[in-house]
Amino acid sequence: MKYHRQFTFELPTRITFGVGALAGLPTEVAALGGSSVLLVSDPGLVAAGVVDRVVDLLSDSGLEPAVFTDVEPEPDAKGVMAAAELARTSGADIVVGVGGGSALDTAKSAALMARNPGHIRDFVGLNIPSAPGLPVIAIPTTAGTGSECAIWAVISEKEKSDKYGIGGRNMTATVALCDPALTLTLPARQTVGTGADALAHALESYVNKATQPISEALAEKAVELIAGSLRQATFNGADLDARSNMMIAATMAACAFAPTRLGLAHAMAMPLGAFAKIPHGDVIAILLPEVMRYNVVAAQSKFAEIARLFGIDTRGMTLRQAADAGVTAASDLLVDIGAPSKLSAYGVTEADLPKLAEESMSSGNVVVNPRPARAADLVEIMRKCL
Repeated sequence: MKYHRQFTFELPTRITFGVGALAGLPTEVAALGGSSVLLVSDPGLVAAGVVDRVVDLLSDSGLEPAVFTDVEPEPDAKGVMAAAELARTSGADIVVGVGGGSALDTAKSAALMARNPGHIRDFVGLNIPSAPGLPVIAIPTTAGTGSECAIWAVISEKEKSDKYGIGGRNMTATVALCDPALTLTLPARQTVGTGADALAHALESYVNKATQPISEALAEKAVELIAGSLRQATFNGADLDARSNMMIAATMAACAFAPTRLGLAHAMAMPLGAFAKIPHGDVIAILLPEVMRYNVVAAQSKFAEIARLFGIDTRGMTLRQAADAGVTAASDLLVDIGAPSKLSAYGVTEADLPKLAEESMSSGNVVVNPRPARAADLVEIMRKCL
């Protein structure tokens, strides 16, 4: 590839990675000048004892955090606004988010709204002007969304069947503490969904039209790690090496797509998820194979490289054969881990597709997809996923 096109790569989040990284939380709070903490997490992590563990860490350093744990899967704006109000009334000057993408997106959004008037929906889109939010320390407990270093948060308003993204520098965490040990007890079902999302982040950012050398390098390594570790993380969750590989891969994939955006799978996932209440990782797993088959003709060299990253010997293959092998390898991985494969399992029908396609076309992920797409093309992709 000729790298003559101007590009910008910015990584405002400082990342600390490794087993035991969680123990550094009090030091990070102190370094940011924090004296009052809002802790944002979810009921599952309360039950698992993780929230108590984090509270104890902070308490031992002299901080008694306000705690918000009403985060829902596919987080709702009501939770964001409630957490923001708690941040204000408790006098929090720093937000600590602990959990998967839902908790981290809620934490980042609440931190923004703690210092901005209005409603979180007022900031839908990319780089909508806002005052900087409270500093955020993000502690992921899954390996998938990459919210700990992504510039985006995805929020729902479930009563409206609406789902939207808020993006920009003010939506990034200040610090990410990535401790793979926190994922050792993640159930296989969640490992599958979050792993599929990480795979799509890496693949879609790698092949899209906005790709650039720094993001490409991050995406390539993420694909290689996911190809070699997602099966083991799913079926032997106590394997610390596999869990570590998945966590760093998810973080790297998020760093890759931050400046490039993604592609058609993520464009369609937003309206589908809102309409049919499909968990994000599930809808991505369903769409990704057909999106890859649609895109392969427009990015054959990239898909051939994906085959090699999956460990396939492409010597003796034509470029198209090697590219198709890349699509097959990624699709086979999703089959092997038992990822969902049918939209119809969630109640989506052919009659729903035209409206969903039109809604998908407004996504900024469509314009960077390697192969141009019309609404009719998206209908056909989704039809094949029924």
